[in-house]
Amino acid sequence: MTEKRLKVTLVKSIIRQKKDIKATAYALGLRKLNFTKEFNDTPQVRGMLFKVKHMIQVEEI
Repeated sequence: MTEKRLKVTLVKSIIRQKKDIKATAYALGLRKLNFTKEFNDTPQVRGMLFKVKHMIQVEEI
């Protein structure tokens, strides 16, 4: 059984965001605008993505 993967792209700048939002984006490795990264679909990652949902675009692959 293969685990689902998520493709996450930062589409909004982290400038002028609250400290906890910036920290979450950095923890996900999203440092530059339009940067894309892939993650395994786990509850921990989903929680982090939910916190920055207004700044990202998520695709299932």
